[in-house]
Amino acid sequence: MKRLIVYAAKCVTTILIAFLLAQLLHYNDYIWCLISAILVLSPDGKDALTLAMARLKANFIGAGAGLIMLLLHPMTVIMVAGAAAITVVTCYFAKLENPTRSALAASIIVTLHESGKHIWDVALERVASVLAGCLLGLLITYVFHSPFITRPAEVVSEHSEP
Repeated sequence: MKRLIVYAAKCVTTILIAFLLAQLLHYNDYIWCLISAILVLSPDGKDALTLAMARLKANFIGAGAGLIMLLLHPMTVIMVAGAAAITVVTCYFAKLENPTRSALAASIIVTLHESGKHIWDVALERVASVLAGCLLGLLITYVFHSPFITRPAEVVSEHSEP
């Protein structure tokens, strides 16, 4: 039950901070930051920081793969499929197989864009959003699972020396 409450608290905290920052910075395209932050969070308390760091690295790979495909091919379906292939292969060789799904989400976020907007403007904004979201997720994970924050205070016994 404690694990469930901590995970829910991490998610709610992340959402509130993402919305607050978006409002303070007048940033309307916050959804990509929010999705990326939530994908970094882990329901497990055990190894939460390690998992968050692995997801952060994988998301960097996914965002980078999206940018590479923007350079190589302008057709959306080929761009998205190519970015997915690059992401999967790179995550495999980087030994980041578990967080590959999160990385695939990052590559799709970067490569897809709505018509009428300049493709590079959208892509670079989304890369920044993905990276900011990942860092926010990592920060929230650190705050909730830091050994300095979560360990109990030392109890001083009557027989201990001053």
